[in-house]
Amino acid sequence: MVQDTGVLSTDLPPLRLGFAGTPEFAVPALEALSKAHRICAVFTQPDRPSGRGQPLQASPVKNLAASRGFRVYQPATFKSQDVLDDLRSLELDVLVVVAYGLILPPAVLQSPRQGCINIHASLLPRWRGAAPIQRAVLAGDAKTGVTIMRMEAGLDTGPMLAAREVEIGANDTAKTLHDRLARLGAELIVETLHAQRLGGVREVPQPSDGVTYAEKINKAEALIDWQQDAVLISRRVRAFNPWPIAETRLTGRSCASGRRGRSTRPARGLPKRVPARCRERCWPPRTRVSTLRAGAVCCGFFACSLPAADRFSRRSSSRDSGSTACVSRRLDPHDRQRAFFGRTRGGANSA
Repeated sequence: MVQDTGVLSTDLPPLRLGFAGTPEFAVPALEALSKAHRICAVFTQPDRPSGRGQPLQASPVKNLAASRGFRVYQPATFKSQDVLDDLRSLELDVLVVVAYGLILPPAVLQSPRQGCINIHASLLPRWRGAAPIQRAVLAGDAKTGVTIMRMEAGLDTGPMLAAREVEIGANDTAKTLHDRLARLGAELIVETLHAQRLGGVREVPQPSDGVTYAEKINKAEALIDWQQDAVLISRRVRAFNPWPIAETRLTGRSCASGRRGRSTRPARGLPKRVPARCRERCWPPRTRVSTLRAGAVCCGFFACSLPAADRFSRRSSSRDSGSTACVSRRLDPHDRQRAFFGRTRGGANSA
């Protein structure tokens, strides 16, 4: 792992780097590396049809590379001999890979002088695979991070060069966590490449214990099961923001939740007469507040009475946490579903 090597030296010549990445997560790393080293080539996936009319759209990495004048390659596969010849002709020191989306064969991994180095968005060996950020939120992990590893033939099995962790907040979504980890990975890859040149990096094999796999997200997973605990529903809404967006079915129609930042804080217009203790404990994170009927406010799992004196009658909750909440009655799944999306009987308005 990376050892402290002091202040970054400016006496070392820049490395000849290749960069392989596709989505927005890879953009901060390319920006950071371009300031410290020479980017000889950028590899990204071919343009894909997207949006209304399905026009071809370039990847975020390609857009940045084009704006900086970097040479861009978009091979459909690395199994072509012509692609391998182009890669070898670049005479790269290192190929940095960040969420590229294509499998690199052994011939590619062995082409750069110092091999291929990957930025992975988890603390390996936990959450190897395609969707580590979403799986960490969905599982309720308290922390995650980024790992810099040397790539080998296995799926995210290579030795670790560096790692740095972050806490997952109660209101973190996959989007907010994605952005933090992208910036963290960009900082760490620059530090790791510098420390490696000074001999300050020790490769550590991944432990065999604690291995989990982050399977690719399936859109069907985003359907909310209202029989689940509110905490599990909250995780699902946060994990699938901004894609594919948690949804439910109401009177035969699909209702999506978590758009436009609605899931990162309580609903706008939360009644000021609700005590702070109730806002913290009775409203699960990312749950929309709605009025079920006159004098009743729903937090998505419990209905709380609002007496005329603007006070709540406090009762002990039956939730597993044992916290105290303002509860007048426990909602059945149908009412919880309506309250979550602000649709109530009698056309009550959202709070």
